[in-house]
Amino acid sequence: MGFLQRFFKNVFHENGTAEQIGSSFQHLSENELESHLDVDCYGRFQLTEAIRPSYDLQVIPRQGYRHDVYRDEEANTSVPVLMCAASSECLFDLFMELIDPLGCEVDVVLETSHNRNGGHEDLYREHIDTPVFKSTLWDFEEMLLNDGCTGIAVLNPTVPQEVQLDEHKLLIVYGEPLDQFEEILREHGVQRDDDINFITESEHVHSSSDNFYNEFRQLQMRLGIDGY
Repeated sequence: MGFLQRFFKNVFHENGTAEQIGSSFQHLSENELESHLDVDCYGRFQLTEAIRPSYDLQVIPRQGYRHDVYRDEEANTSVPVLMCAASSECLFDLFMELIDPLGCEVDVVLETSHNRNGGHEDLYREHIDTPVFKSTLWDFEEMLLNDGCTGIAVLNPTVPQEVQLDEHKLLIVYGEPLDQFEEILREHGVQRDDDINFITESEHVHSSSDNFYNEFRQLQMRLGIDGY
């Protein structure tokens, strides 16, 4: 099933309908829509099948990372963050390597927005051996890269640090120090770009399928995660 068919299953699940948000997709013909959704490469940057930018390209996808800060208003704390967009051909390898600095045992959060009209659910598993966990992830590489309703976060709460491959297929690293993670990004050819904008910062659409949902449930079972 191509992106066009999957698009209609889950379009605008974050932002409402096209009419509600004055979407750039609102008045497109079917041919215009299909042509846009078929584009998965912008320059040298290759998108996964999980997501597409707005029709008017408010943000043109490109590779790079920038420093940011996550602010927890309730706890009155700030956490340093690396946000990264990586081309699909190196994205999964990069994610797997970013997990290594977290240590030999990690906690895992599966994020799902399948069958939801906005919002998502987080499913938590504590204390899994990192080599076992990574071996399992390799079996689900296609789904993790191409399902726009699945995200995964890996963390070591004793540090604390966290690495996330989110629903938009952005890589996000929380905590400090971040030097080792930044070095891994550079080794994979991802350079710092303080002016980069990410696909999440403008209108965008997600793609999913029944097959990806079934694979998500299989991954949940393999990881021994209850709920949902």
